[in-house]
Amino acid sequence: MTTLDSTTHGVLLRRGFALEYVTLGWNVIGIVVLAVAAVSARSVALAGFGLDSLIEIGASTVVVWELSGTGEARRRRALRLIGVGFAALAVYLLVQSTWVLATGFHPRTSPLGIGWTAVTAAVMFALAFGKARTGAALGNPVLSTEGRVTLIDGLLAAAVLLGLVLNTAFGWWWADPAAGYVLVHYAIREVREIFSGD
Repeated sequence: MTTLDSTTHGVLLRRGFALEYVTLGWNVIGIVVLAVAAVSARSVALAGFGLDSLIEIGASTVVVWELSGTGEARRRRALRLIGVGFAALAVYLLVQSTWVLATGFHPRTSPLGIGWTAVTAAVMFALAFGKARTGAALGNPVLSTEGRVTLIDGLLAAAVLLGLVLNTAFGWWWADPAAGYVLVHYAIREVREIFSGD
């Protein structure tokens, strides 16, 4: 592993903080936007995606805490906390997808939800890429791992978007919960990797 000089390390560390603060800000705003969209469309998927934003806020907060200090024990604790966030995300997706499919819940169309999830997917993919690169350059597995949480957030936004579009265009209300099961598998795999690597 290459040792970074203090200037490069400082630049990368500031970039890591900036990426996390943008993620935090976006998700805080997103909770409000998604609440409005979910209520107007009576959409379980949009409400659930708003809850997912809370998990992303928690994961970003953990990374900000970890970047603010040093030590292997602090790093291991941060990774475990992110692992718990992945586990919570998997449980949320499994319960929400199963409930929506079992009840046959049909939401209304939501132009606001479609617009927000489309932009959110693009923003989260860009942030995940930035976190992966910055985490690798810093040699910081916590930032890199949380980048995968952000990637899942982007994938979930894309899945919700696809479900909203298919519901609007074809009445395929089941498309979004079906996509949720794919993400459950991914989240569980991340939990296993984090805790088996501990």
